[in-house]
Amino acid sequence: QVQLVESGGGLVQPGGSLRLSCAASGNILGITTMGWYRQAPGKQRELVATITSGGRTNFADSVKGRFTISRDNAKNTVYLQMNSLKPEDTAVYYCNSVYHGINLWGKGTLVTVST
Repeated sequence: QVQLVESGGGLVQPGGSLRLSCAASGNILGITTMGWYRQAPGKQRELVATITSGGRTNFADSVKGRFTISRDNAKNTVYLQMNSLKPEDTAVYYCNSVYHGINLWGKGTLVTVST
């Protein structure tokens, strides 16, 4: 069994930065892609960014050039660096991992971008 624990959310002003972390624990062998999704109030959950075990990344168009994703395989941790944040980035951010082909989710961390 794999557990995903997110941290790093909070309140930030427009134009600011935050870094989210997600640590995987448990039987982590078999984790391939890790990433971040988000869900804003009244909207569906959407992809933010993913990174494969080999380091290949994928980003939503809305965050390209502002967000970066990285992964420390030794620490079983994935990071999301968010810069130039906008109010529309406000959402609950969920860590995701693909484990033997199954999507696993963290509980989420709230990011609020507001003055």
